[in-house]
Amino acid sequence: MKILSIGNSFSADAHAYLHSLAEQRSINLETVNLAIGGCSLKTHWNNIKENNPNYLLSINGGPWAENLVTIDEIIKSEQYDIVTLQQVSHFSGQYETYQPYLNDLISYVRKHQPSAELYFHCTWAYEIDSSHGHFPLYDCNQQKMYEAICKASRHACLSTGLAPILSGDVIQALRERLPAFDYANGGESLCCDGFHMSHTYGRYAVALTWLATLTKKPVSPLPFMELDLDKITKICDIVNELVLVK
Repeated sequence: MKILSIGNSFSADAHAYLHSLAEQRSINLETVNLAIGGCSLKTHWNNIKENNPNYLLSINGGPWAENLVTIDEIIKSEQYDIVTLQQVSHFSGQYETYQPYLNDLISYVRKHQPSAELYFHCTWAYEIDSSHGHFPLYDCNQQKMYEAICKASRHACLSTGLAPILSGDVIQALRERLPAFDYANGGESLCCDGFHMSHTYGRYAVALTWLATLTKKPVSPLPFMELDLDKITKICDIVNELVLVK
């Protein structure tokens, strides 16, 4: 399975452990991430139109390539089974920022990768005390941001036929249901800086969400890095519950 993501730093979070977790489960999966930090759907589309070589390239969650690339050269370089798109995090809860750029991107991807499945990465809300400059768009309220992202991303998927990757739902469920990640009451934050995923359980949970979604199979709690087995077992349970809904 070959996966191409046209994204930003939040797709980098998703890809960081995805290949490793797949390999651990004997799943042959290659990930290609094209990213610009803070890149919106509008900017992606403008870069395609202008063929701008502005993208960092990472294979299998590895280090960024030295040379910047264009979307065009990567999407035409090989056949992909899956292509993912996403909005920049601070506009993810504002559907008016999605179009017409999302439709334009979908048309472009389908032209060059006609057999690929297309997914939309539904991202997470910021941490409750995030200092991100755009958090005031949601009154600096995590729940308000989460609900806005759900509404906008669900509408995007329903109106375009894209399949959702529910990273935001999983992260919010972990915050609300597991005391270990209840940051407001002394639990561990799933963010490392108030908006990107932590390099431990945050990235792990998002990667498992992608893996379960793309393989359509439940994920099991195999030991990973030095993460607590009880915590990753509970993460797996929530991922399987939210992703593999029949």
